[in-house]
Amino acid sequence: MNTLSSRLQLVALAYAAVFAIAAAILYARHLQELLYPAEASGGMWAAGDAMLYIFIACLFMLPTMFFLLVTAKFESFYTACSQFVLGLSLSAPVCLGVLWFGEHRLAEGFIDFCLYRLLCSPFLLVGIGVSWLAARFDRAKRLVAYALVVEGLTLGVAVALLIRAFGAAKH
Repeated sequence: MNTLSSRLQLVALAYAAVFAIAAAILYARHLQELLYPAEASGGMWAAGDAMLYIFIACLFMLPTMFFLLVTAKFESFYTACSQFVLGLSLSAPVCLGVLWFGEHRLAEGFIDFCLYRLLCSPFLLVGIGVSWLAARFDRAKRLVAYALVVEGLTLGVAVALLIRAFGAAKH
């Protein structure tokens, strides 16, 4: 158990390092926006912000993969993580339903949260896939497989609905 705690401490240190790097990058970006306020409101800056957020999400995936590899050897801990991943993946269809049916019935902040949750879905899908590959125990592997199916189907349905909406807008 001592090796698990030392490895988890290294993973926590990696998360702290990535968090510090992300905070420094975002603060530098904020300073640029303060220096050039007129330019910062344009679409090119928005695209740059989107690419920056994707880069930061990929940075956070590195310690997450190490976390999965470290904890995959311990059945009870990894099963609990698999249950959490399944619960997290079940939030995707809920958010998709909220966006599709509740646009004018719910608070704008909740709608925005659901949109951001679905935008993070491809990154979560990669993380769930790595989690499935790392799983060594049948129950944990089965739970992560369910999560993978739920997340993948929700992403597929969301893309199909988006294509349908753009098709309907053209006609």
